Amino acid sequence: MNIQKIKSDFPIFKRLINKKPIIYLDSTASSLKPKEVIDAISAYYTEYSVNIFRGVYALSEEATEAYGNARESVSKFIGAALDEVVFVRNATESMNLVANTWGEEHIKEGTSVVTTVMEHHANIVPWQVQTKKHGAELRIIDIDEEGDLKLENLDKLIDKKTVLLAITHMSNVLGTINPVKDLIKKAKSINPNIVVLVDAAQSVPHMKVDVADLGCDFLVFSGHKMLGPTGTGILWGKLHLFEEMPPYQYGGDMIKEVGLYSSTYKNPPHKFEAGTPHIAGGIGLGAAVAYLTKIGMENIRQHEIEITRYALNKLNEIDGIKIFGPKKAQDKGGVIAFVMEGIHPHDLAQILNEDNICVRSGHHCAMPLHKKLGLIASTRASFYIYNDEGDVDALIEGIKKAIKIFK
Repeated sequence: MNIQKIKSDFPIFKRLINKKPIIYLDSTASSLKPKEVIDAISAYYTEYSVNIFRGVYALSEEATEAYGNARESVSKFIGAALDEVVFVRNATESMNLVANTWGEEHIKEGTSVVTTVMEHHANIVPWQVQTKKHGAELRIIDIDEEGDLKLENLDKLIDKKTVLLAITHMSNVLGTINPVKDLIKKAKSINPNIVVLVDAAQSVPHMKVDVADLGCDFLVFSGHKMLGPTGTGILWGKLHLFEEMPPYQYGGDMIKEVGLYSSTYKNPPHKFEAGTPHIAGGIGLGAAVAYLTKIGMENIRQHEIEITRYALNKLNEIDGIKIFGPKKAQDKGGVIAFVMEGIHPHDLAQILNEDNICVRSGHHCAMPLHKKLGLIASTRASFYIYNDEGDVDALIEGIKKAIKIFK
């Protein structure tokens, strides 16, 4: 990978703030967008910005084809069938869709749902709501001091009454890459009827993910974390589950036939895509998938291991720093959460901002995990295809600057 060449594809890096370049270390929150994605969105709005599916004229057919091609690109990217890929706004909407359709039908009194302490709020709160509403039990898999899941007592958490395991593929705080494939096998050996939902918002942008290989039943991710537009996301699910689930919303384009007193619905995925979709966003997401495919997901993963290893080594040289999650770069994604002794994470982030070093501070939509770690907040630096060792060096210098200020 030629990082400087890749960086030149991102127009935002041409911008200077106070005559200083941007050091972007917050891709775990949202990635930047390459020119190819921006151009694809712009082309839709300037050349054929009409609605899809509804028109027989050339512009509508062009838009419909482009949107369909985007769905096909995404399906190939994750090894899925075309009719198993639903376009949504983000991973959060995906999980809420499952919770309010499949969950409404299957989470009942006497059943249980299992999730983990490291989940993003979007993979905890919907299950809190559903289990409380129906009198079911919510069970939590804990973590050890290394940030790995405690799986030795899995058969005590998952039993014949467990209807759902909802788990992140990669922690957005710890960077822990969970052994979801093995975990799914174990869960289904305990209970063959259990359904497994994987939150892949942090893994799909950074490594090769194949839904058939994982063996899950649902998988969700967001477009904006993988170079695509905001307001785009994917819910993948097994077709037989989609066929059994009721629609999430009702209206145009998800209807097969409407009568005055009853209606029938289209087959998946259109059954779950009511109204005019984010057409430009879907096309932009397709362009993002093409860009990542061109680089190669294996190359991206290897680059992130190398830069994360470099960052871990540099950070560990600083006295007073505490890093959370796996200690080896190959065991985690390109994200490092840490605290500095004597410096609040928000203060550190503000000082780094003076040199346009963009990091995240706070609980990162993972309050239960931070409470588990005994923290009110942490600083998080994350890396992607456009980051190099120079960005890490800038981060280190910024931290040293903050240490001098707070001495």
